[in-house]
Amino acid sequence: MPIFLLTQELIFPPAETADHDGLLAVGGDLSPKRLLLAYKSGIFPWYDEDCPILWHSPDPRMVLEAENLRVNRSLRKFLRKNPYQLSMDTAFEEVITHCAYVQRPDQSGTWLTPEMIDAYITLHKQGYAHSIEAWKEDQLVGGLYGLSIGKIFFGESMFALAPNASKVAFVSLIQQLKEWDIQLVDCQVHTDYLEHFGAELWPRKRYLQALRQAVRSPTKRGPWQFEPINY
Repeated sequence: MPIFLLTQELIFPPAETADHDGLLAVGGDLSPKRLLLAYKSGIFPWYDEDCPILWHSPDPRMVLEAENLRVNRSLRKFLRKNPYQLSMDTAFEEVITHCAYVQRPDQSGTWLTPEMIDAYITLHKQGYAHSIEAWKEDQLVGGLYGLSIGKIFFGESMFALAPNASKVAFVSLIQQLKEWDIQLVDCQVHTDYLEHFGAELWPRKRYLQALRQAVRSPTKRGPWQFEPINY
């Protein structure tokens, strides 16, 4: 399949035309309008500092339906202890910076380039990008961030500096999204971590159909706040 070269025109080729690895297009920019159009179209940027901007739409797509969240017994027990204080949208820049630079055993570097960080910070200020934070004695010890448009949340990255901190933030977010009737969570690509929580691989066609329906609903713009959740 051909890889499309984007221009300054605010347009993407159809997500269905991505190659077998999910790569769809090269170039363009990370302006808020282009990023929002990309996510609404089933496309996201994923590249490193040595590459131009690369746009992807993988097939299959890793998706979690909020109602299908699985939490094992040991994690439920851990959650009931209220080990961390949780918040939303109070430390977005700290969260995305940690996601970019925290050392991970399976990664040699980061795909979150400085221009990507700046772009998502802009989307956060516009109320589309959100962070979930886990705190221990006023120290940020875990969290995640993503975007929300209509009835779908696009998960981007997470980090943990304390036991289960990212898991607590993730489960708490999904529980809250369910309360807000945001049922669809785009997890992009497969990981055992996400599969453990109930995420499944969907054919791209199924994902795009669900996405088109989800983005028709009004968007719950930020800042977000947690409401009481009972485990």
